[in-house]
Amino acid sequence: MTAQASGAAEIRGALAALRRATGLPVAFGGLVEPGRPRVRISELTGTATPALSALAVTAGNGLGGRAVALARPCAVTDYSLSRQISHEYDAAVAAEGLRSVLAVPVVVRRRVRGVLYGALRTAQPLGDRTLSAAVAAARDVEQALVVREEARELLAATAAPEAEAEGARTAGPGWAQVREAHAALRALAPRITDPALRAELLQACGLLAAAPAPEPGVRLAPREIDVLACVAAGATNAATAARLGLGTETVKAYLRSAMRRLGAHTRGEAVAAARRAGVLP
Repeated sequence: MTAQASGAAEIRGALAALRRATGLPVAFGGLVEPGRPRVRISELTGTATPALSALAVTAGNGLGGRAVALARPCAVTDYSLSRQISHEYDAAVAAEGLRSVLAVPVVVRRRVRGVLYGALRTAQPLGDRTLSAAVAAARDVEQALVVREEARELLAATAAPEAEAEGARTAGPGWAQVREAHAALRALAPRITDPALRAELLQACGLLAAAPAPEPGVRLAPREIDVLACVAAGATNAATAARLGLGTETVKAYLRSAMRRLGAHTRGEAVAAARRAGVLP
C-alpha cells in the first residue's frame, strides 16, 4: 500500500467518524497531491452525485483552498453567497446541493497534508460542537500520518547494508544507533493500525536483532522485548513507560518477568542474555 493510498484510508475513516459524531449528512475530503499546491477530493460519504469526486481544489481557492492557505479551519453558512471565499467550485457544490460547509486542514509537521469537509444542505450556522468534532477528526488523521511517517523513516534508517562483519556487533556508536532504532520500532509498532505496515516494522526489528548463533529455548513475550529494547537503548523505567504508553509499575513487572525467563539478576544481565538469544541487536 502506498503512502498516498494509506493516507486516503485514514481520511475515509475520519469522515465516517465525523458524520457519526455530528450527524452531518455529507462529508468528503482528500490529500494534497505530491508536488502540487492542491487537494484532490478522493473520499466522499453521504453525497448524492459525483460532482465533487476527484475535484482538484487549489490552495487559496474556495473554502477548502482557503483552509489550506491559512492552515486553519474555515466555515461558511451559505457557500454560494459567502464573501469570505472565491467561487471557482460553485457549480460542483451547487450540484450536490450543499449550503453550510466547513473545511478543516490536516496539518502534519507544519505542512498541510489534506482537508476534511463537512456539510449541510441547508443554510444554517455550524456550531462549535460540529467544528470541534471536525478538528478532532483531522487530528486523528494527523496522528496516524505522523506515526506512518515515523515508521517509514525508521524503516529507511534500518536499511543499511546487511553484509557486516560479525565482530562489528559491539557496543560502538554505530550499534548504539541500531539499538535505538530497534527500540523506537518496537515502541511504534503497536500504534500502527495498518497490519501490513505493522508486520513490516516487526520484520525489520527481527532483522536488526538477528544474532549469528541465537540461543535456543528463550521465549519472551512481545511486551517484554519492547521493555528490554528500551532498556538496551539506555532508557530509564520512567522513560520506557512514557515511550510505550505503559505505567512505570507495569514496565517493572515486564522487566522482572523477562529477567526471570532469561535467568538474569540485573537489567544489564537481562539485556546481554537477550542479545545472546537473538531477540535484541
